[in-house]
Amino acid sequence: MKIFIEALTFTCIIGILDFERVQEQDVLIDIEIEYLYEKDFINYAQVAQLVEKSMQKEQFFLIEDALSFLSSKLKENFSTIDTLFLKISKPSIMPNCMVSVAQTYKFNS
Repeated sequence: MKIFIEALTFTCIIGILDFERVQEQDVLIDIEIEYLYEKDFINYAQVAQLVEKSMQKEQFFLIEDALSFLSSKLKENFSTIDTLFLKISKPSIMPNCMVSVAQTYKFNS
């Protein structure tokens, strides 16, 4: 089974620049989760809520650190995840483009 959560959008503190540490900015997160569906399912609403609350609470400096943290947190809360793709985008940090960092994680369930 594969879950897609596309363009999960909210504001949070993320970044290393001085103004990014005081001013929340928009982030967009794309998530793909592959898991073996037998009896239990993964609730996509819970996934989205966990990601948003974690990002707002942790206030990451680097997108890379946020990706690593989120992958661990999601696997901890949803143990049936086999493969996880995360992409975090900052649509407003540069005037002429959207920047993103992405990573795919493969777990042994």
